Amino acid sequence: MNVITGKVWKFGDNIDTDLIIAARYLNTSDPHELAKHVMEDADPDFVKKMQPGDIIVAGENFGCGSSREHAPIALKAAGVSAVVAKSFARIFYRNAFNMGLPIFELKETDRINEGDLISIEMDKGTIIDMNKGVTYRFQPIPEFMQELLACGGLINYAKAEMLKKEQA
Repeated sequence: MNVITGKVWKFGDNIDTDLIIAARYLNTSDPHELAKHVMEDADPDFVKKMQPGDIIVAGENFGCGSSREHAPIALKAAGVSAVVAKSFARIFYRNAFNMGLPIFELKETDRINEGDLISIEMDKGTIIDMNKGVTYRFQPIPEFMQELLACGGLINYAKAEMLKKEQA
């Protein structure tokens, strides 16, 4: 999972958790139900248009608003493979890693267009826009955070660690 490649869907600044998954759908925590409504208030046809593995690219302060974990859960369940934004709300940042959703901060998101195919190399800290042949650099994710993602989130990571201790 060190390389993530997908088609880009663009969103602007201050995409809050209610735009990611509207509060009216929070009567369930079933990821598959939530996935049906991802980004619905920002783009009503998003779920119909996107394909599993696609990537969201956005502006500043992605995931602001509520601290609920439903937002990264819904994105991941819908098949979004990663989110690249200029910045993330801190609670969303942590929730995304806890839920196993890869996210990356990149100041140059304005240069990436909707529909572009990009490749994110986590270990190298690079994003390659394959349509333009341009490489962007970001601060690589710390190894521990990469381990969380590789395990599918914090709960799976903790289970794996407990299993290691039991077998030792």
